[in-house]
Amino acid sequence: MWERELLLKKEAKLDMTFESFYEIYVEDMKNRIRDNTWGTKTNIARTKILPYFGKRKIGEIEPRDIIAWQNEIRTKGYKPTYERMIQNQLTALYTHAVKIYNLANNPCKKVKKMGKPDAEKLDFWTQEEYETFIRTVEEGSDDYIMFEILFWTGIREGELLALNKSDFDFRNNLLHITKTYNRIDKQDVITVPKTENSVRTINIPNFLKEKVQRYIDMHYGIPDDARLFPIVSRTLQKRMKRYAEKAGVKEIRVHDLRHSHAAYLI
Repeated sequence: MWERELLLKKEAKLDMTFESFYEIYVEDMKNRIRDNTWGTKTNIARTKILPYFGKRKIGEIEPRDIIAWQNEIRTKGYKPTYERMIQNQLTALYTHAVKIYNLANNPCKKVKKMGKPDAEKLDFWTQEEYETFIRTVEEGSDDYIMFEILFWTGIREGELLALNKSDFDFRNNLLHITKTYNRIDKQDVITVPKTENSVRTINIPNFLKEKVQRYIDMHYGIPDDARLFPIVSRTLQKRMKRYAEKAGVKEIRVHDLRHSHAAYLI
């Protein structure tokens, strides 16, 4: 049985198990996708898809099987946007099988997608809501400086968590965004930003420059290339939720501070 599966994978014939095709998909795609995105995709596949479909023949899975899988995923209590992310990963696997390896049918196409895309929801805080929130955070603390940078510059949380001293040009009130941070397989990973246009220089207001400069001065001796905020995204989100509850403002994601900055500019 094992030898047969190995031969099928080598010949890329789709009379094989779903987990065997997934290994082919990994080999085809792993060098085409950014590390942080790939880490998310593989985690979803290994924990939400392979346990359900792994031993089934990929060509024998039918739309009714997809519906049964969706119903099981829905019992987990995930947010609609995360359900859609899981769905998209399964759909991507089948799309690859159809386009590249001539699988006859994509069962995902006959089933309504579960969850909702991020684009349907755009949350943000007004400046007044943000100021109510930030008053609950100790001024000058790590959290205070992180949220101030996020709101007043609009940078992404990965870009924030990759910042070091050398990214700031205090003389000219500039912040250089050249990298982003991710946590992949329990390792800290610094990569280039999301897109080429994400490498950019931002003008920062004088009051923010002074706050960041004082913060760095308080951490005397920190190396120029060391991360200023050595935490992970999940920790930042938990802290933001705690402060939002204390402030009595609606809960939004860390990423929504980027939307809040855009709303402030408008």
